[in-house]
Amino acid sequence: MHSEQDLISFQRQDNCIILQPHGEIDLSNSPALRKHILNALNMVDDVQVDFSDVDYIDSSGIAALVEGLQFAQENNKHFALRTPSPRVRSILELARLDKVFTILDAHARTD
Repeated sequence: MHSEQDLISFQRQDNCIILQPHGEIDLSNSPALRKHILNALNMVDDVQVDFSDVDYIDSSGIAALVEGLQFAQENNKHFALRTPSPRVRSILELARLDKVFTILDAHARTD
């Protein structure tokens, strides 16, 4: 079993927090992702979740992202996904969530 620190690392750049989950996001750890997203949104105006090191995300993980997006919109904050792995990108596209979330690629500027 992994600790929350193993699941999600983060870095802060000015008024932006970048969360970086690792491995798979499923029912066993999506509550931790949700908690980290909402905590970060309470601290800063810009939160990005970097999915470059995530192999898989299930519906409970997607629900955590949607909740983060809704919270951000309701509180006039910015929430985006960064560099989804090919598998995560295909899951987002299949659910048409690539049209809902702002998705930044590895070369996108964040300012």
